[in-house]
Amino acid sequence: ILTDEEGARLAAETAGQIELPPVVVVPDPRRAVGPLAREIFAGRSEDAPAQPTPTLFGVTGTNGKTTTTYFLNALLGALGRSTGLIGTIEIRAGGEAIPSALTTPESPQVHSLLALMRERGLAAASMEVSSHALEFGRVDGVRFDVAGFTNLTQDHLDLHGTMEEYFAVKAALFTPERCRRAVVLVDDPWGRRLAATAEVPVLTVRTDPQADDRDAQADWTVTGVEPSGLGHAFVLQGRTGGRLRIRSGLPGTFNISNAALATGMVLASGVPVEDVQRALDDSDPFTTEVPGRMQLIGEAPAAIVDFAHNPDALERTLASVRRPGGRVIAVFGATGQRDETKRPIMGAVGARLSDILIVTDDDPHDEDEAVIRRAVRAGAETAVRDEGLDCEVLEVFPRAAAIDHAVALSTVSDTVLIAGRGHEVWQEVKGVNLSLDDRLELRSALTRHGFSGLSTSGIES
Repeated sequence: ILTDEEGARLAAETAGQIELPPVVVVPDPRRAVGPLAREIFAGRSEDAPAQPTPTLFGVTGTNGKTTTTYFLNALLGALGRSTGLIGTIEIRAGGEAIPSALTTPESPQVHSLLALMRERGLAAASMEVSSHALEFGRVDGVRFDVAGFTNLTQDHLDLHGTMEEYFAVKAALFTPERCRRAVVLVDDPWGRRLAATAEVPVLTVRTDPQADDRDAQADWTVTGVEPSGLGHAFVLQGRTGGRLRIRSGLPGTFNISNAALATGMVLASGVPVEDVQRALDDSDPFTTEVPGRMQLIGEAPAAIVDFAHNPDALERTLASVRRPGGRVIAVFGATGQRDETKRPIMGAVGARLSDILIVTDDDPHDEDEAVIRRAVRAGAETAVRDEGLDCEVLEVFPRAAAIDHAVALSTVSDTVLIAGRGHEVWQEVKGVNLSLDDRLELRSALTRHGFSGLSTSGIES
């Protein structure tokens, strides 16, 4: 038993009732678990040579972690590397997929997974590193070869309290104990601050070539952005030479950032520019589908499911989905028992960027769904009134009914965006998990109302 003094006292009280294993007392058991798990799963043996450790990539930031790790995984595969993946949607060890319950698992599972990947001879692994993981020691004992930073925007303040605290938790990844080198997107002030203060070598990437701020100058800069299919083609230009032609197949300009960051992280790991360009040309890795991330369920109307669940992600997503001559019909709510301050902000964002906003339920957990909806709707209606917006704000629940209503209101030229839950297939309501997959509900609604849905991978019929 690994415990603190209070736990040892409680264990002693039960010693006469059951046979206890040895008790090890430490000041902070959670912080001790990671290094202990690392040693347990190290697989050292005097009789066998040490197995090569996969090159380990970690991605943190508020938005974009999942897509960036998928892009990393795809690019590394295109380079001929056998890969592993640990993240919100799933865990992969080579060809085996393992369901994922947390963005970053608890430290014993993290170290066991890394040991499994090492035993299978995988060359590289990509991992999402959430602020919860850093706060609660889930990646203690892990040292990443390359750590990447996407952005920092309002989220998880129910845990961290302030943006300063939130930043400090994220910045803790970029120390010599936790990573060897960093790749940082410097499109926002938090990224520029991190690049200036990180305690490891930093490679910087920016996606706004028009930025006048000298602090925004970067080692690699996105230029020449052009539409390409559903996504974009662009050039990643090195400050001291080097040039990469890249295509992102996912909608949304923010996926340019995700693709650029993934590319920068692979370059930072030591892969030559020429090899990266060859892999990009041969395999088009950034056209990979990411479940529940700007996932296209239908084309007419454009029917999209996305995980955007905070103000910044919602704004970026809504700003990217409008089609010429068509309306945007958005459906979202807010999560219960989480940062309450973002609810009216999200409502206002929805009102500014949608023609029709349907407020509904997300995962209420143990909170009153009506209270959550009221806060989101209040933010939307205040923005409509104060800013003179031409947005119709509706409230429809349960969520499946809201999705159906959005499709019923749409025409072939419109965009229907279902935001907030992405790939999730369960909705938690007062301790009960209800089966609910936005992608399946949206595809079914399209069929009911005479539209065609796409045959999309990852959706159970």
